[in-house]
Amino acid sequence: MRALTYQGKRNVTVETVPDPEISEPDDVVVRVTTSGICGSDLHLYEVLGPFLDQGDVLGHEAMGVVEEVGPEVESVSAGDRVVVPFNVSCGTCWMCRQGLHSQCETTQVEEWGSGAALFGYSKLYGQVPGGQAEFVRVPFGNHLPIKVPDGPPDERFVYLSDVLPTAWQAVAYADIPQGGTVTVLGLGPIGDMCCRIALHRGASQVIGVDLVPERLERAAARGVHTLDLREHQDIGAAVRELTHGRGTDAAIDAVGMEAHGAPVAKAAHQAVGLLPETLGQKLMQRAGVDRLAALNAAFDVVRRGGTVSLSGVYGGSADPLPMLKLFDKQIQLRMGQANVHRWVDDILPLLTDEDPLGVDHFATHSLPLEKGPEAYGTFQRKQDGMVKAVLKPTAA
Repeated sequence: MRALTYQGKRNVTVETVPDPEISEPDDVVVRVTTSGICGSDLHLYEVLGPFLDQGDVLGHEAMGVVEEVGPEVESVSAGDRVVVPFNVSCGTCWMCRQGLHSQCETTQVEEWGSGAALFGYSKLYGQVPGGQAEFVRVPFGNHLPIKVPDGPPDERFVYLSDVLPTAWQAVAYADIPQGGTVTVLGLGPIGDMCCRIALHRGASQVIGVDLVPERLERAAARGVHTLDLREHQDIGAAVRELTHGRGTDAAIDAVGMEAHGAPVAKAAHQAVGLLPETLGQKLMQRAGVDRLAALNAAFDVVRRGGTVSLSGVYGGSADPLPMLKLFDKQIQLRMGQANVHRWVDDILPLLTDEDPLGVDHFATHSLPLEKGPEAYGTFQRKQDGMVKAVLKPTAA
């Protein structure tokens, strides 16, 4: 099959690789019809190379049609249309039963001290072949794939793999009071969807912060009060001016470790991608290389007694944190990989013809798989108005 593979820092290529096979009795093989490119994929493209091997198949936002099932699979059949959650979770362990699928005890990557394995996301999360490919092997076929109806386009459902549950959890963790306010830092795919969900769930004011014109325009068109970082040197002051001097009830960091600012940390990130594998791994794990501009901004814009929800990915040791400020402001902080299955029942009723979250037209670019390398470069450089790109490995 054809698949998008990692070949080195800022170097991904489409190659012919072996087709996935049923290796466990509850495995499923899915023919992928749509697979998204996530902002988290850019961390692999730019920073996390020491945890990848040449030829690793990327991608963790896939859906398609069941091609083959193992002998113990009863929940789905060949021909069923399914979404593949990005967490590789068994659905039956203690953590999964608590709704903490991103901490699945069956697939935790003990070698690296990580939570549940993820599709297409480095040795840190199990080195499981991803879904930016014509086919993908999906374990736990009775619990992991999400069956969706035939008919509506893939764009109605593909975001159940990551974007929708990640944004939904970020908003839920932000604990915005009914009629309350929230600042969303970063208006990429996750931040954009956080804004939409916050408004849908009753926030009276959503403030979105970014510096990419297309992202700001896109959010503003859906009722978000946008602030352009290029025009506001003190984003905290700008938010307080809009909120009676207090700050918003909640703040969501949807940026993570590749925030603008922090030139020393940026240089460390670049060094990680260039060092030999073992040295790069040590630096990424132990050194304070995370760029904390967005996280510090979240601590600044939130009101006293408010909540900061962290959905942006941080890959190293974020040190030092402003602990005195966090304590003094009595800030509550919640974070973590999205527990996809935990939120599916909340989200599925919204994927209707009314389309309240605008999923049908959420993607700005839809490209064949062979254009994947070009799409990664465009997305990383924030060019051509690319906010969300999906790849089409095979016809639906």
